[in-house]
Amino acid sequence: MKRILVIDDDSAVMALTTRALRSRGFQTLTAHNGVVGLEMAKTQLPDLIICDIQMPQLNGFETLAALRHDAATAAIPFIFLTGMADRDQVRQGMGLGADDYLTKPFTAQELIGAVNIRLEKQNALRRRSEEKLQDLRGNIGMALPHELLTPLNGILGLASLLMDEGSLFQPQEIRDFAQNIQVSALRLHRLIENFIIYSELELARTDPVKVERLRTSERSLTREIITAVAEEKARAAARQEDLGLEVQEACVAMAGGYFKKIVEELADNALKFSQPGTPVRIGAGVSKRQFTLSIRDAGRGMTAQQIADVGAHMQFERRFYEQQGIGLGLIIAKGLADVHGGDLVIESTPGKQTTVHLSLPLAVPTD
Repeated sequence: MKRILVIDDDSAVMALTTRALRSRGFQTLTAHNGVVGLEMAKTQLPDLIICDIQMPQLNGFETLAALRHDAATAAIPFIFLTGMADRDQVRQGMGLGADDYLTKPFTAQELIGAVNIRLEKQNALRRRSEEKLQDLRGNIGMALPHELLTPLNGILGLASLLMDEGSLFQPQEIRDFAQNIQVSALRLHRLIENFIIYSELELARTDPVKVERLRTSERSLTREIITAVAEEKARAAARQEDLGLEVQEACVAMAGGYFKKIVEELADNALKFSQPGTPVRIGAGVSKRQFTLSIRDAGRGMTAQQIADVGAHMQFERRFYEQQGIGLGLIIAKGLADVHGGDLVIESTPGKQTTVHLSLPLAVPTD
């Protein structure tokens, strides 16, 4: 039985509303002002809330704003009751996150119709979230073992060789083996890290509360991260001379670990898919009240279809990962930008160059 919380200081409207709901099989909870209603919503977690706008102590707008700022109640469907068909009021309510509104006086049929539509939409969202979760589990379950085996086999093979015949090797050979083990271990670590971040992104996309938390709870300074990552990647590729940096400081609304992951993947692709001796240019700064990052290489480029595949890619497919040579990293970079309210755009000419443009919201200044 679905539970519906009705918040209204008019006892006559409250009685008519609850009677109509109970006659259709709904369980009702009641509160005669916004303060009581807010507390009841947090403790009872109803399936839907119907709330008047004009109330003493805490009006409907204030009640809705408080509900939407609490992770436990943020996703509960919310219907406003208003005595006036005031477009400004309706627009204000919708801007705060209301799902619908009813103008008093309304009929029982109008009330039940609005309630059923909102509950069905909520159920559809939950079903899609569950389907997405099941698909994610299946895709990762199929792909993960294969992707992990390659570096793991390298580690196991070299370790076995050292254990069985270690006394036959010279110190330099042993150091070479250790370096190869480390390279395989780092590759394994990166694969696992990418799968974890990818899973987090897929789950967050369907949860407005998680998305809001990602966009507002963390911040990071960009210049040091960009410089350190770019120089480390260039050094690993023995291409320090090819790297050009022009980076200004900014503070973005994103956790430092996520921002570092984006820069790592974009810089790694630029160096990996271009030849030594060709330039890789990285620029960053603030433009039009947004942080912008651009990474340009003179490498093999991407086709329009490859770029479209990255933009539309929602679930991990090993065929795409292996054949296109682009990797899960670029998909993760775009996903991180999207979920944080930013954007990642790729401009490329096959056989000539690729430029990746990243934009992210700036962090809100703190007092």
